[in-house]
Amino acid sequence: MSTDMTDSPAPVAAAKAPLTGRRTGWVFLSLTRIAIGFTFLWAFFDKVFGLGFSTCRTTADDGSYTIEVMCDKAWLNGARITEGYLGSSTGPFADFFADLGKQSWTDWPFMLGLFGIGFALCFGVGTKIALYAGPIMLALMYVSHYWPGQGANTSNPFVEEHMIEALAIIGIVLVELGHQSIGFGEWWKRKVGVRHWTV
Repeated sequence: MSTDMTDSPAPVAAAKAPLTGRRTGWVFLSLTRIAIGFTFLWAFFDKVFGLGFSTCRTTADDGSYTIEVMCDKAWLNGARITEGYLGSSTGPFADFFADLGKQSWTDWPFMLGLFGIGFALCFGVGTKIALYAGPIMLALMYVSHYWPGQGANTSNPFVEEHMIEALAIIGIVLVELGHQSIGFGEWWKRKVGVRHWTV
């Protein structure tokens, strides 16, 4: 009986699974994430500096408007951001949000939320945090201003853009945890590990 035993080859690391679907689709998935993130990031800078879209914009009766950057409504000039925003709440919880807006501490989580979510989605880093924070913030915006048939939501009784953005954030982030075409997510995963909470 032959006792010749050959060494078994060392196991080879599994290759990264190829992408399914068209590569262009993955690119547009990232572009959608970045576009949603920019709406958050722009709102932050607009409220901080009063860039005129829509903070520090004055509209005349004839439809013309003027923009005064760093006006009294800019956050850097001491303006209360949530007081004005939550003060215009509509729907069954309008009084609750209006009272909440009168408390000065609410400016900080609101502004940090805009910046943090916007940064994560635009640059593809920290998207696990945006996965939860984004839909929560959008849900609060929806409940305070876009209740069906009231306020700014008068075109559809069931679906509103904040709901769509929240669903898009969840879907895109979960898919891009496997592959991200545009952004620093892949680089960051190599730095901190794929399971890190800041990925």
